[in-house]
Amino acid sequence: MKITIIGAGPGGYEAAIMAAKLGAEVTVVEKKEVGGTCLNIGCIPTKALLASSDVLTTSLEAEKFGVYNDHTTADLKQMIERKDKVVSGLVKGIEFLFESNRVNLVRGIGKLIDSKTVEVRCDDGSIEILVSDKILLATGSAPICPDMFQYDGEKVVTSTEALALTTLPKSMIVVGGGVIGCELGQFFSRMGTQITIVEMADQILSSEDGSVAKQLLRQFKREKIKVITASGVADVMIQDSGVVVTLTNDKTLAADMILLSIGRSSYAKGLNLEAVGIKTDPQGHIEVDDTLETSVKGIYAVGDLINTPFLAHVASKEGIIAAENMLGKTKTAVHKAIPRCVYTDPQVAAVGVTEKEAQKRGISYKIGSFDFRALGKAQIIGKIQGQVKIIVDEKDVVIGASIVGPEATDLLAELTMAVHLGLTAEVLGDVIHSHPTLSEAIMEALHDVHGKSINKVSLHL
Repeated sequence: MKITIIGAGPGGYEAAIMAAKLGAEVTVVEKKEVGGTCLNIGCIPTKALLASSDVLTTSLEAEKFGVYNDHTTADLKQMIERKDKVVSGLVKGIEFLFESNRVNLVRGIGKLIDSKTVEVRCDDGSIEILVSDKILLATGSAPICPDMFQYDGEKVVTSTEALALTTLPKSMIVVGGGVIGCELGQFFSRMGTQITIVEMADQILSSEDGSVAKQLLRQFKREKIKVITASGVADVMIQDSGVVVTLTNDKTLAADMILLSIGRSSYAKGLNLEAVGIKTDPQGHIEVDDTLETSVKGIYAVGDLINTPFLAHVASKEGIIAAENMLGKTKTAVHKAIPRCVYTDPQVAAVGVTEKEAQKRGISYKIGSFDFRALGKAQIIGKIQGQVKIIVDEKDVVIGASIVGPEATDLLAELTMAVHLGLTAEVLGDVIHSHPTLSEAIMEALHDVHGKSINKVSLHL
């Protein structure tokens, strides 16, 4: 079985390795570095910079732990160099995995000719024709940059340019209060840039519950990060000295730079979808069935190209499923329990339905919660802000959860498994959680669903 994959991001490269392990002869076409947006200009470099700012913050607050350091300074250039080193190492790791699994990597831009043929314009200018039994499309997405913002990569930038800055702007307007806007906004704020976040929705992290957004907003206020919600951008003026933004509420903001973080759109440019007959929806997503096969038999699509959450781990899982299906299985892509993570401080992590979704869908539910403030481990490490909130249905099945607090993104795994497997709060709450750990907050929240949290303070009037 020969398989050609266009795109070596999380969906494409994991599909390639899985297909190779299952015995296929695999060729991957990639126009840039392997690893895609996530590894090169997204998840990994962003978190690498956030790790640096976390160390900075810890050093500046060291006196709370009886440790004194009078010489804490931050060097953005060195942080960028460290970030680049981390990314480079991981890129080489994927290339090694390709070699060890005998995956053929072709550098260039791929284009569909028919259901079995891909034409590649290689980096050296030559044309290579790849004929295979099955094809997987995994070209990902690109930042949305409306014309009104006059994106130039200098005074109006996306996360791509922001992650490569070696000189700090004195001020920055972050347009979009989602994951990228909040993460990079807090990073640059901690480095000394004056940050204003503008969000059209009524709250930052608009897809999460209001209680979650309020926890993060509280921290932003402490750090003097200005947040303007329920207001969009009406006009942008580029000047020699910087940018001037007029909001829909008629307020005017001025800064050195604008960071655009208003979302991403599927990147199918040049794939030749229409000529081959692949159907797309009105938003430009490629339509696929439950097995991730497109309207053209033998061609599959995964990740940001299709109408599922634009998350690296979703693309990875879809890539693996597509690979198995291309080689004879009929596995269904299940998106019941997709973890959502924000690497701000405090971290934010959620899975399943939110409380407002449960209300909108008319689901009968109960909630259990527990504040990190009441937890021994949180007091020990000095990270007491936030809470665990768990949502169960009328049968006590965990259908959603959110965590705001220390290591929330790692802690969420237990609750993601609960939603995926349909576990009840009672069953999961019976599991012994080691002490002292942050995971005890999950146990206490599970117990609180039934009013049995030992360490939660209850006020009885």
